[in-house]
Amino acid sequence: MPELPEVETVRRGLQPVFEGARIDRVETRRPNLRYPFPERFGDRLEGRRVSSLGRRAKYLVADVEDAPLLICHLGMSGSFRVETDEQAATPGVFHHERSKAETHDHVVFHLTDTTGTPARIVFNDPRRFGFMLFAERDGAEHPMLSGLGVEPTGNTLDGVLLAELFRDKKTPLKAALLDQRLIAGLGNIYVAEALWRAGLSPTRPAGTIAGPGKVARERAELLATSIREVIADAIAAGGSSLRDYVHTDGSLGYFQHSFSVYDREGEACAHSGCAGHVERIVQSGRSTFYCRQCQR
Repeated sequence: MPELPEVETVRRGLQPVFEGARIDRVETRRPNLRYPFPERFGDRLEGRRVSSLGRRAKYLVADVEDAPLLICHLGMSGSFRVETDEQAATPGVFHHERSKAETHDHVVFHLTDTTGTPARIVFNDPRRFGFMLFAERDGAEHPMLSGLGVEPTGNTLDGVLLAELFRDKKTPLKAALLDQRLIAGLGNIYVAEALWRAGLSPTRPAGTIAGPGKVARERAELLATSIREVIADAIAAGGSSLRDYVHTDGSLGYFQHSFSVYDREGEACAHSGCAGHVERIVQSGRSTFYCRQCQR
């Protein structure tokens, strides 16, 4: 699944074309993706302008005038392609190349942008694990959005908040960070990278960084800072560039070349002065990469 930086990269690639554009026509070339399209899907969008394109966790959320909120999820292999009369480009940065086969083009938004220029936004999804659904105007009541935790991209996520979220939790720190009810949008890759930067073991109980002492407070603050920084670095690079994902302009991102522990099993730890190496363990059925020597 794409992680938050990939989705944010896609949002930024779509935003210049989608925001302010009028949706002239919506083509759905099959009755469903992961879920059936909402009833009268195209009719409820056509003729209306897109006020804004946002992101909540790993979901794209389009605010369309006089229509429900449009929630989009890329799934495992979904991508958007922006087409004009002059060019076509795919927004996003991913390691596995995205499909360009038109047989997997399932949704086409025919637009007129703010300059009066026609454009098309095409959703391509070979595995059809993505989806498009409607939510009521407040959005929070939709099952996909309700109950999501704090976003990890702003200063709201600090050491004090992390301590509050993890207080008395005996679950492993990695599992707590992946709990979308606590922090929205974090995934396996960036949790591994943030824990390495903070020098914290993914196996330590989450509650150990929520104690009253100075050491616990420092650990919580360092972890919060590491999370924000690793997400910001990945967004700046255009995402992790994992398999199946591409940029709107078709270029690839390079954050994957900056991975310090993720998918580097057996390699020397990149922390200065550390003689350890990266190990792989399995937690809750998912691979965890970390250095046992410097992550405590």
